Amino acid sequence: MRKSLMRLTLRQLRVFRAVCESRSYSRAAEEMALTQPAVSLQIRQLEELVGQPLFEYVAKKLYLTPAAEALLKASEDIFGRLESFDMQLSDLQGSLQGQLNLAVESSAKYLVPHLFAAFRAQYPEVSLQLVVVNHAQAVRRLSISRDDLLIMSQVPSELALNFYPFLNNPIVAVAPPWHPLCARPNLRLQDLTDFPLLLREPGSGTRRAGEEYCHQKRAHFAETLEIGSTEAQLQAVIAGLGLALLPRHAASLELATGQLCELPVEELPLYHSWCLVHTEGKRLSPVARAFETFIRAERAKISALAERFSGRLTEKPAAS
Repeated sequence: MRKSLMRLTLRQLRVFRAVCESRSYSRAAEEMALTQPAVSLQIRQLEELVGQPLFEYVAKKLYLTPAAEALLKASEDIFGRLESFDMQLSDLQGSLQGQLNLAVESSAKYLVPHLFAAFRAQYPEVSLQLVVVNHAQAVRRLSISRDDLLIMSQVPSELALNFYPFLNNPIVAVAPPWHPLCARPNLRLQDLTDFPLLLREPGSGTRRAGEEYCHQKRAHFAETLEIGSTEAQLQAVIAGLGLALLPRHAASLELATGQLCELPVEELPLYHSWCLVHTEGKRLSPVARAFETFIRAERAKISALAERFSGRLTEKPAAS
């Protein structure tokens, strides 16, 4: 017989949500700055209140039970209502206050701080919790509505989502300035395939977009090297380990300072759009609504900001 759910605590729900997101007791403990036994204890106490197991292991992987899925949705409503109430109190005081919980794909992290700074100039009492993820992690966070909003380039069609494209995300080919291809005035993707291509990890959206495009253009690289982050990828290109297909925004500093050159490939840039995304029907907090309104109202200024940041002009319109 289960106990009354009125005895559960917000702390238990926070630990529970961390386990749901990470699918791991140990990673949840690290995120919450707790020990793994402390996480296990919180989950065990929560299961006693619910009266059913919340997680099960299958082939050494952690899965949510139906009870956990239902509790996760309830917890989203509870925290959403509390956050909304907190911000309503701020509205009653005459100013917008609160925290924007924003997740961004890793190649957008160079631009987003500038974007939030422009937003905060209008709302100085708003704070930011920014989480940087790859594409696969972004999709997983969307599936459990983990964040207020998420900025990503390739919006998954299998989820019920609201999204707004607001900025071009041009993917270009880069090489060190002494590379022989930099002296060529015109190139095709096929010309690059004689050299190693540096790729991000399998969950990366940029890698997925680049691989799909190269396959479509029948440009098959004989040698590839996997690099675990955009920063490491940039340094690997500078060191001469190979070429890379990268968002121009991510390589803006290296291009501007001459550490890298953008190869004049006829089939590039490959254009996607950065999109502001949230799950369909999600109740946005006042801060999240204000940020969404800011993005829609200031789209032209955001494009100009991106151009100044990258030092390049985006000549093609954003894809819808």
